[in-house]
Amino acid sequence: MVQKVAVIGAGISGLTSIKACLDEGLEPTCFESSHDIGGLWRFKDKPEPGRANIYRSVIINSSKEIMAFSDFPPPAELPNNMHHSEVLQYLRLYGQAFKLMQHIHFQTTVVSVRQRLDFDATGQWEVETEKREGQRETIVFDAVIVCTGHFTKPHLPLTDFPGIESFEGRYFHSWDYRNAEGLHGKRVVVIGIGNSGGDIAVDISRVAEKVYLSARSGAWVVGRVGEGGLPGDLIGTSRMHTVLENLFPSWISTRVEKKLNKAFDHKLYGLKPNHGFYTQMPVVNDDLPARIISGRVQVKPNVKEFCGSSVVFVDGSIIDKVDVVVFSTGYNYSFPFLPSTLQAKSGYRLRLYKHVFPPALSQPTLAVVGFIRGFGAVNPLAEMQARWATRVFKGLTTLPSEENMIKEIEKDTITMHKRFACSERNPLQVDYIPYLDSLAELVGVRPNIPWLLLKDPRLALQIFLGPCTPYQYRLTGPGQWAGARQAILTQWERVVQPFRTRVIPEPETRPSSTRTYMLFKILLWCDVCQFKKPEVLLFHSKNQFYHFLVL
Repeated sequence: MVQKVAVIGAGISGLTSIKACLDEGLEPTCFESSHDIGGLWRFKDKPEPGRANIYRSVIINSSKEIMAFSDFPPPAELPNNMHHSEVLQYLRLYGQAFKLMQHIHFQTTVVSVRQRLDFDATGQWEVETEKREGQRETIVFDAVIVCTGHFTKPHLPLTDFPGIESFEGRYFHSWDYRNAEGLHGKRVVVIGIGNSGGDIAVDISRVAEKVYLSARSGAWVVGRVGEGGLPGDLIGTSRMHTVLENLFPSWISTRVEKKLNKAFDHKLYGLKPNHGFYTQMPVVNDDLPARIISGRVQVKPNVKEFCGSSVVFVDGSIIDKVDVVVFSTGYNYSFPFLPSTLQAKSGYRLRLYKHVFPPALSQPTLAVVGFIRGFGAVNPLAEMQARWATRVFKGLTTLPSEENMIKEIEKDTITMHKRFACSERNPLQVDYIPYLDSLAELVGVRPNIPWLLLKDPRLALQIFLGPCTPYQYRLTGPGQWAGARQAILTQWERVVQPFRTRVIPEPETRPSSTRTYMLFKILLWCDVCQFKKPEVLLFHSKNQFYHFLVL
């Protein structure tokens, strides 16, 4: 019987895995190689080898309601898209609220994870750890959850760039970037147009003489600020939109691309990719178009070669006297402490059933949590994976046979490669809401919308028509939270609260014109959202403002 669980890593995935263990009555022990929690979201002044690193200016791409843990809404006063320091603050609050910190062993690195000789009977693992001072210890655990992420091993493909060995300037990977200090007045080339490449190009462009952003395949660029100034990921991310996307994928993709090109023409700006919007993760950046139109960032094609201090691009253009090159070329994922037999691949991805369980284990007592990507925040994905994994450990949920799991993995891989632009650098991607729902079904927490329509129509409409926030998965079943309904119904209040730093009084209107004024506001909002009429109108007059949920 599983009781003692080792959790490797104390970032987002590790913290939610500790809580999932506690919720199921298990005894978690978390090993964190650094001195603090946070993982990726803990800024380090100096890069720490083997750990994820971020730059000083990082703002989270997902808004707070989308990235929230399902039973812990963020404080209303926190901004919708938080600075990395505020994300870490939220993680600390989460850890304190559920008493997670006492289960973490800091400055303890996991060296190896091995099956015991009697694994077929017990499912147990030997976890060898090393303290900062060098002391090693081997402890037996009934189960293991791996939460080390995939931003720890920088990919620096120097062999793809002839002449780089004789480049007269300085070059480094984006993993090493902290801020633009030392880049004043420099000519800088940033290679790669993922989220890091876009952010770093913008950051450096504020002080550099010129920044050249080399984009091999282009990218769709979306902003954190959506229509009406609301967080962009709260608009068009409902269950209804998912239904429409599944029914009319080409039409929805074309519609989104046209909408993005209305903000700025991606072809004109040199950013238009060869793939459709939903094929690959977009770049989230509000500032990049402004830096391009002002000439501070210039978009260039792929680099062909380096010649001294010059950079030659594949279109034949040359930039001379380049001082610095930043390689924003992604990461290689690595789990050096795991046996090689557990790191088999299916396509580019790890061969994991539903991206969590290795199918070849005779006992399902090892899970990988948080090694996942989708059009949404990683927190809810990792949390749902952890909730499912701990129930599998306890025997409350069973897995299919090894043969059936492998068949499903292979089928899922083929489908994923057809739908998404997967590669060594982007090994996997999932449909966000369908993936969450598939795991929620296994856990027993998927919201039953038809039943809710009969029992609680207001809540049902919020769940179907509104943004798919994580609280939906705490309404019923194992881990049910009494505050889930209220969290859903008040989520827009938490969205609005950070904006209310200067309240604009409503203009005085004559009683006879009040109805006309309200109608005008509704129609104006609908026009902003490009819809004929509002499907749902939530009217709130307490603070003299209106909440509209419009699709």
